[in-house]
Amino acid sequence: MQNDNYENTMEKNKILSPKIDVIFQILFGEIGSEKITQDLLSCILSEKIYDVNLNQNIVLRRELPEGKLGIVDVLAKINDNEYCNIEMQMTNKKNIIKRMLYYWSRQYSREIMKSENYQDLKRTIIILIANFELTNLSELGFHTKWKIIEEKERKIILTEDMELNIIEIPKVHKLKATGKEQKLKEWISFLENPESKEVSVYMEKNESMKSAKNKLDKMSKDEKVRRLAELRQKALMDEREAEYTGYCKGVEQGIEQGIEQGIEQGIKQGIKQGTMQQNKEIAKKMREKGADISFIVEITGLSEEEILKL
Repeated sequence: MQNDNYENTMEKNKILSPKIDVIFQILFGEIGSEKITQDLLSCILSEKIYDVNLNQNIVLRRELPEGKLGIVDVLAKINDNEYCNIEMQMTNKKNIIKRMLYYWSRQYSREIMKSENYQDLKRTIIILIANFELTNLSELGFHTKWKIIEEKERKIILTEDMELNIIEIPKVHKLKATGKEQKLKEWISFLENPESKEVSVYMEKNESMKSAKNKLDKMSKDEKVRRLAELRQKALMDEREAEYTGYCKGVEQGIEQGIEQGIEQGIKQGIKQGTMQQNKEIAKKMREKGADISFIVEITGLSEEEILKL
């Protein structure tokens, strides 16, 4: 009993991860976090941010949201005439770029609904902070900025009203940051592990980051906030489980169809890009069904030696 109480106390004292979107929203989106958010946005946008307004965000800890806490973001009005929407994404959603463009279009068009005057449309920025790498950006840096440009001749930017920033957290420590990107890298390190030694060094020269850490410490002791984090983590786990179950079902159906009917394409459709462990499970099932080793090598990408050990 004493050991259980000790473990419960340790768990309650554990600092919450700022990468969980509900924690990120409270940390950077609540009124009172303006200075913290101002510093983060200055690093991302590489421009002077002299005013941040956060009064359009949901106050998460005031009222427990129902359902799966679907869309949790930070909306900041900056420099009194521009909107910036920050999305913290832990898992790789399908069509993530289309989702970001949709969020941009909704925010951009919101002003026209108020006055029906195109002149009132304001520059709108979407920032995606992804806890994963985007496949089609594999050769680019950890922070990329996207706008509408003329493609054929002079590469002129058509308008400043549309901007999409993408930050891929896993790339941060693979690539060397220089100049202004170094400070952004420090903030990403904070998101990854706010209690690391390197972050403690960064906080010595960054008062905003120190304030963020102090706020996070207080949030981590708030039962309401911890409950929100638990609900969100459960929702993410359920989501991953559903995706994995669907994946495995598709794999098994593809294998059965491919072996029973002799249709190679049936298996290829059932097998998507997966982890090494998943590929081993697939190979094992194929061996049990009597599939040829060379065929298993082609489908799973495993070596013949690896397959024979299964």
